[in-house]
Amino acid sequence: MEFDPRSPAFRANPYPFYDMLRAFAPIFYWQPWGMWFLTTHEDCHALLRDDRFGHLPLSVAAAPPSQRALWQMQTNWLLTMNPPDHTRLRGLVQKAFTPRAVAQLRATIQRLTDALIDRMAEKEQVDVIADLAYPLPVAVICEMLGVPLADQGLFHAWSAALVRSLDLTDEPAVYNRASVAAAEMTAYFDALLAERRAQPQTDILSALVAAEEAGDRLTTEELFGTCALLLVAGHETTVNLIGNGTLALLRHPDQWQRLRDEPGLIASAVEELLRYDSPVQLTSRAALTDVTYKGQRFPRGTFVTFLLGAANHDPAVFADPARLDVGRANNRHLAFGGGIHYCLGAPLARLEGEIALGTLARRLPTLALAGGPPVYRDNVALRGLEALPAKL
Repeated sequence: MEFDPRSPAFRANPYPFYDMLRAFAPIFYWQPWGMWFLTTHEDCHALLRDDRFGHLPLSVAAAPPSQRALWQMQTNWLLTMNPPDHTRLRGLVQKAFTPRAVAQLRATIQRLTDALIDRMAEKEQVDVIADLAYPLPVAVICEMLGVPLADQGLFHAWSAALVRSLDLTDEPAVYNRASVAAAEMTAYFDALLAERRAQPQTDILSALVAAEEAGDRLTTEELFGTCALLLVAGHETTVNLIGNGTLALLRHPDQWQRLRDEPGLIASAVEELLRYDSPVQLTSRAALTDVTYKGQRFPRGTFVTFLLGAANHDPAVFADPARLDVGRANNRHLAFGGGIHYCLGAPLARLEGEIALGTLARRLPTLALAGGPPVYRDNVALRGLEALPAKL
C-alpha cells in the first residue's frame, strides 16, 4: 500500500493505511512534505502533552499578499498559540464551555433537536447532514456567541474555506480562498462587535468585548480571531460527529438496535463513535527545541503530525478496534487531542452528540441508509460527509 493522505483511496477509508503504518512504520517520515507522522496511541498521547512541541510563530509580513488576511487571523487562533498567550486567551473563553455551563444548554439543545426531527419525520427520505447534523450545532453556537442564525449561509461558506486551509494540501488556491473568507469574516465581526460595544448582551461576544475594552487581556486582532475560531470550531467537528456517528450506527444494525433498547448507553455510544470514526483525524505540532524520542531525533522546527484516527484504532489499547461497540468501557480515545490544546468544546460536542443521536434512535427507530456509498468532504484532517441520505 502506498501512503498518500491526498489520495482518493485514503480519503474514502484511511483505516487500512493506519493499520499498515502502525505495524511497519509507527513513526514515519513522509518525504513529499518533510513531515513526521505518529500513529500509535502511546506516542500520540505522550507527545501531545510534551511542552517541547508547540507552534512556530507565523510572520504575517512574510505571507503572500493574497494570503495575508488568513495568516493574520490564524496567528490569533488558540489553535496556533503557545503559552503564555494561549493560557491567557483560553482563560477568557473556557468558562462558557465547562461541563456545568454546557449542561445549562441541555433544554435548548433538546428543543432544537426535537424541532429538526419533527420535520424529518414528515419525509420519506432525509439527509441526516442537511436536516440535523449541520443545523443543530450551528444554531447552538450562534446562540452562545450571540450571532444571528439568519447569517448561517455566510458562516457555511466561510467555515468550509477556513477548515480546508487546515488540511494537508499545497494548493495555493485553497489558501487564497480561505484568506478571502478570513477578510470577510473579520469585517463581519467588526460590525457585529460594534453593536455589542453599544449594547452589551449576555453572550460570549459581549464578554469578549468587555475583555478587549479592559485593555490588558485581549487585543482587537485576538478578538476577531477568537470569534471566528469559536464559530467555526463550534460546529464543524460536531457536524462530523453526528454524521459519522449516524452512518456507523446504521451500518451496524445490531448496535443501532442495542442503542434503541438501552438508551442509557448513549454516553458510552458517543465516546465509541468519537473513537470509531473520529471527526478530527489529525493535528500537527512543531518541535520548539531539539527533541529525541525513542531514539528518533526531531530537530527544532520539525513538523510532527499526530494521526488521531490511527491512535484510536490501536489494538494495544482497544480490543478489536475495528469493531463498533456502543458499550465499550474505559474508552481512552484521543478524538479531542491532548495537552494544552485539548478541545475546548469537548463538553458541548458530547452533549450535542448525546442528544442528537439519542433522540434520533428514540424517535426515528426505523431509520436506514438510502442511496449509494457515502461521499466524504475533501478534507483529510476533518473527516465528515457531504451528505447522508436515509429513509424512514
